[in-house]
Amino acid sequence: MTLPHFKLLRTHTLPEALGFLHQQAANIRILAGGTDLLPSMGQKLFEPEQVLDIRHLPELKGIRETEQGTEIGALTTLRQIEQSDFLAQHYPVLVEAAKTVASPLLRNMGTIGGNICLDTRCLWYNQSLAWRKSCGFCIKKDGDLCHVAPGGTKCWAAFSADTPAALLCLGAEIEIVAASGTRKIPLADFYTGEGDNHRRLQPNELVTRVFLPRSLAGYRGAYRKLRIRGSIDYPLAGVAVALKKSNGHVEDLRIGITAVNPAPMLIKGVDSVLNGGLNEETAEAIAELAARTSKPLTTSALTPEYRREMIRVFTKRAVLALSNS
Repeated sequence: MTLPHFKLLRTHTLPEALGFLHQQAANIRILAGGTDLLPSMGQKLFEPEQVLDIRHLPELKGIRETEQGTEIGALTTLRQIEQSDFLAQHYPVLVEAAKTVASPLLRNMGTIGGNICLDTRCLWYNQSLAWRKSCGFCIKKDGDLCHVAPGGTKCWAAFSADTPAALLCLGAEIEIVAASGTRKIPLADFYTGEGDNHRRLQPNELVTRVFLPRSLAGYRGAYRKLRIRGSIDYPLAGVAVALKKSNGHVEDLRIGITAVNPAPMLIKGVDSVLNGGLNEETAEAIAELAARTSKPLTTSALTPEYRREMIRVFTKRAVLALSNS
């Protein structure tokens, strides 16, 4: 696959990058790690006139402890997160999720900001231009046809990144910057739930930092992932679990799911099911709650029924493993 013609813009300061985005917002894409953008451009899913290379912005790199918690620059690589002893000790669910992303080579390139902003995926959309033309463009690509839910007007392309499910369990917030100013929002509010327009991010805006609250440091963490090829693939179902124990009892339990909805989601109602105690029966009830929250459709190579069942299985296994550790 050849890339379309585009102009590469390189920047070494954040104000300069924001200036480019302000001037060229109509048809520009951001290059951070490039592990998702460049293959998509090769498939002609995106054909921007300009690509902004932000890889050399030092202020967007690194992991720093603050009075409020921990700050992670958006250009921090997934490999750096995976190998961080500090994160492994204080926010292990994020490290466990980062370990599963793609392959070591891609984790060396891919960034936490890029993983948060990852494009949604669909079996009918992530194909070559010739293939898409032969089948008819879907809603996600300037069309009016949904092959997944015929007759519907909503795009059900699945959000398929690993780390956001873990970040939701940790109550993460993100910083979004534009030439006009800065805003800070909960990560949960960043996603719209619409497959074809899944982020609340304007073309002239840039995700710059991730914030993890100190109050959730020390939670035990686990991440379970379903994929066809164990060494490289996107998740087809993913479950992140963060658990806090006190005096042998489960004090707090948070569960995030990914790859089975157009957005990563934090499971609601876990506390009412948990009710202060965790055993085989309550673990099964929590797993059923997670399965009911997932809404997979025919957006991947595996059936929706199997992916939903694996959400249930992974949730129960991870919850019991953490509670017994």
